[in-house]
Amino acid sequence: MASVLYQGHGSMRFTTDAGTVIYVDPFMGKGYDVPANLILVTHQHGDHNAIDLPARAKGCEVWQNMDSHPTPDTWLTKTFGDVTVEAVQALNGNHPMDKCVGYLLQMDDVLVYCAGDTSTTPQMSELASREIDYAFLPGDGIYNMNVDEAAECARIIGAGHNVPIHLKPMQPYGEAEAERFARLAPNALLIRPDEVVEL
Repeated sequence: MASVLYQGHGSMRFTTDAGTVIYVDPFMGKGYDVPANLILVTHQHGDHNAIDLPARAKGCEVWQNMDSHPTPDTWLTKTFGDVTVEAVQALNGNHPMDKCVGYLLQMDDVLVYCAGDTSTTPQMSELASREIDYAFLPGDGIYNMNVDEAAECARIIGAGHNVPIHLKPMQPYGEAEAERFARLAPNALLIRPDEVVEL
């Protein structure tokens, strides 16, 4: 069974049942000593692209926004061993769509949406048909949508579990913001920094 370690802010480490280790937006928290098989970066802001932070297994691949979204009209899908990664839209006033992505990760029969830094995107209504199991949504209200908009995105996407992240700029977590999300969003799941959850 796949699991996630939420490292805080926008940083996560996923591990598949077969032992494949995927870091998303490395920047903050603990757990980077476990060697990566895959490192994913949603955009090039410094709080998301610390690709030298995780230890790397032999053959580790790094797939960044410019690799997965090479032209304004192209979002790529690629399989890395037992994980398939699909780039999707991410955008707002601080994050232009041609420089940012979110990711769908398919692993161990679980579909995970890592939204990256974003506000509501046109594509989110299409994601509802994908039957996403876990959606990780930002909600700081400064560089991204606020918690209220994130809760509305959760309603649009219809994931089985909606997890608020990136709740305070440059901080691991925002407890008050997370609690507000839990009151507003359907299927809310609060995962705090350093917590591991089986998916």
